[in-house]
Amino acid sequence: MNPRAALLIPLVPALFALAAPQQATYETAVTPVLRRNCSVCHNDTTLAGGLSMDRFTGAASIAGNREVWERIVAKLRSGEMPPKGAPRPAGAEVQELVRWVGQEFDRLDRARPPDPGRVVARRLTRAEYANTVRDLLGVRFRAGEEFPVDDAILGFDNIGEVLSVSPFLMEKYVYAAERIAQLAIGADPLPKATLVEHKPDAVRRVDSGATESSDQLDYSGEYVFRVWVRGHLGPKGEPVQLRLSVDGKEVRTAEIATRENETSTVARDVQRAKEEARVYLTAGPHTFRAELVGEEFRKPVPRAAARRPGGAPDNSMYPDKFDLLGPFAAKGEHPPRTRILTCDPAAGPACIERILAPLARLAYRRPVTKSEVAQLADVARKATQAGFTPDQSVQFALQAMLVSPHFLLRVERDAKGQYGPVSDLELATRLSYFLWSSMPDEELLALAERGKLRGPGVLDAQVTRMLADRRSEALAQNFAGQWLEIRSLASVKPDVLKFPMWNAALQEDMATETRMFFDHILRENRPISEFLSADYTFLNARLARHYGIEGVDGPEFRRVKVDPAQRGGILTHGSVLTITSYPVRTSPVLRGKYILEVLLGAAPPPPPADVPRLEEDVVAAPASLRVALERHRADPTCASCHVRMDPLGFGLENYDAIGRYRTEEGKAPIQVGGRLPNGVEFSTPRELKALLERDLPDFARNLAEKMMIYALGRGLEPYDRLPIREIAGKMEQSEYRFQALIRGVVHSLPFQARRGQLKNVTDVAGKR
Repeated sequence: MNPRAALLIPLVPALFALAAPQQATYETAVTPVLRRNCSVCHNDTTLAGGLSMDRFTGAASIAGNREVWERIVAKLRSGEMPPKGAPRPAGAEVQELVRWVGQEFDRLDRARPPDPGRVVARRLTRAEYANTVRDLLGVRFRAGEEFPVDDAILGFDNIGEVLSVSPFLMEKYVYAAERIAQLAIGADPLPKATLVEHKPDAVRRVDSGATESSDQLDYSGEYVFRVWVRGHLGPKGEPVQLRLSVDGKEVRTAEIATRENETSTVARDVQRAKEEARVYLTAGPHTFRAELVGEEFRKPVPRAAARRPGGAPDNSMYPDKFDLLGPFAAKGEHPPRTRILTCDPAAGPACIERILAPLARLAYRRPVTKSEVAQLADVARKATQAGFTPDQSVQFALQAMLVSPHFLLRVERDAKGQYGPVSDLELATRLSYFLWSSMPDEELLALAERGKLRGPGVLDAQVTRMLADRRSEALAQNFAGQWLEIRSLASVKPDVLKFPMWNAALQEDMATETRMFFDHILRENRPISEFLSADYTFLNARLARHYGIEGVDGPEFRRVKVDPAQRGGILTHGSVLTITSYPVRTSPVLRGKYILEVLLGAAPPPPPADVPRLEEDVVAAPASLRVALERHRADPTCASCHVRMDPLGFGLENYDAIGRYRTEEGKAPIQVGGRLPNGVEFSTPRELKALLERDLPDFARNLAEKMMIYALGRGLEPYDRLPIREIAGKMEQSEYRFQALIRGVVHSLPFQARRGQLKNVTDVAGKR
């Protein structure tokens, strides 16, 4: 060996040590920022905000003050702290502190013993009940109207702690079981056919040439759906087509003759024609629609005229009222009866058991014992002895099945030991009610019964199959409807004098746009960033007109490319913009709070009780509103929340209280945008969305938390932090594709496992 090289060998480790970056510590990454920028106000003497940093002298302070440190990190990241006028740390220093504390959070969470938590036994929600009845028996039951509203906590109505069964609800279940069994089997004699008139004041004007009405039928059978047409068409006098449909399915199209232009009120009120269709309808809710074909009949109808046919533009022809005559005995068999009665109940007890056994297996979401089937069959036997027909006896057995705790409740057994995996059957039920809000189907249940659900690739294959199934629309209805708060759109009442174009049809269109948008991102596995800034949405002609978008014709919704300077992402959906407004004007505060709370999971605290409320809803003009909010932020107590919330809300001021794009209100130009606490400024909705995209990790984490709460039916605990971060990490690795979130939740420890029965309360406290 070269002598000179031999002399250098002992120096190599020291040279590498000098070259390697020094590993950060609490003392190097955290302490300098606290001393220089935080302890000036947050010390034992001043106690600003009730917080002293003097006691935070080492890494051990993070473990003992986890929630405090999470708030500190959030305030530093957003730029809310230090406050305006106080010395601010350099951006690199903040990044290093946040990175180091985040690593310490991760270390602490990984040191915690695994704990999947426990989900309490709970009943089916109204949506789950209706969907399960639909998939089990083929019956559409309006549980949302028949049962009390489900209590909602943590943003969702499927949280087990509040899903109990009261005596009042049990009475409702008993009555519902009787009605559902009658709808499914249809064994009761049909009453004499009657005529039900849907008069003009009972129908809903959808467009100038379309009307709708709904009805709840008590019996399955054939009905005559009759429509009356009134008015005249206009100067051409050419025939027009009238299309009749039930539940969105066309049942008849007829040609209606017209006359030359008649301008008198008398001519308008003359009934020109009536058309009818004879259709088979199952018992339950149905929507009837009559529409004149052609774009000339697609003019919007103001809300004030939506129930008044005489308010049609140009005195044009329009469907006036509906008649429904029935029920009549149907020719041949119709579902769902043929789906359930796989043999003739009159053949005897063996046939009845063959009917009930597979139904009970699906209804109870597990294999059933012979004794359980015998108990149900015994109900049918006693009904037959009491003089009921064999078919009616099956109805009684179905009633018993539908009031069984095995149907109404979701119960899981505790694991043995500290924790363990839920059974395959319990996992199948968790999965189906997560993705479908309904029971497992035959394929999923069969895999669980054979213990194959956790086989290599099986669970992922089932997730793929179930997301492709139309039943996964339940995620858009129930998860997105609550996460994005779109359900509240039904209770919003914009002022009809200021917004005369608002009506129930436009309201439903807005809800449909958001549901279809969410469903598209889910099914197509799009990046979740498109929730914030997609350059497309889903529109029909009416909603496109409302938005001022041309080239969209007809009542059907379709994907439409939009101008990203004006539209794109859920924040520009009419549904979100309307629910975050007052009846007469927009609300920057409500909209800013929505962004923080719903999208970023950084909800501001409620205002202190001693702070006067800003009467934002009565401020006359945007300019005066901005001035009023600036005064509100001058109060230090208010500024801590409004300094971040208000600028975000003003970023959406280009949209009025029902979602129309605008550049001025009255003669005053709209002032959009503002300055965030971290000093970043923006001046258009597009720039606001770009800023939110920079917070995509926060958006992903918040979405993962919301999805986990919904999937488990319980709130999150400290031991859930690590699974949430792991799911968010997998989303980042997949370029934030939406289905990576779904699969991450399904494969997570909280979803796959369950805590065992703890011995005492001390153990529970220790876990938390």
